[in-house]
Amino acid sequence: MQTISIWHNPRCTKSREGVKIVEDSEYESNVIKYLDKEISVVEMKNILQSLGMTARELMRTTEAVYKELKLKEEMDEDKLIEALVSNPKLIQRPIIIKGDKAIIGRPASSILEFLNT
Repeated sequence: MQTISIWHNPRCTKSREGVKIVEDSEYESNVIKYLDKEISVVEMKNILQSLGMTARELMRTTEAVYKELKLKEEMDEDKLIEALVSNPKLIQRPIIIKGDKAIIGRPASSILEFLNT
């Protein structure tokens, strides 16, 4: 059976809901508390590729650090990736990873659809 990885923030209601959906499914789960783990640039690039997103699309633009770092004006993808790696609070969540594909698990109904593909 394939293992589903979940980038999870335990303080986030949507993230907790995503973990529950995966744990209640037929899949094994690997919960990654990404705020407690050092993320490499390579790992972040791989996640972005699996998501089919740019760094900006993965960012939580309402976080204070987004404004503090003036990321709205930043256009360099590598610098945006560095910002995500250095400030994991900026990462949208939960990220559900199945094989070489990934999704942001919002709305929660998208998780079941993703697991069933």
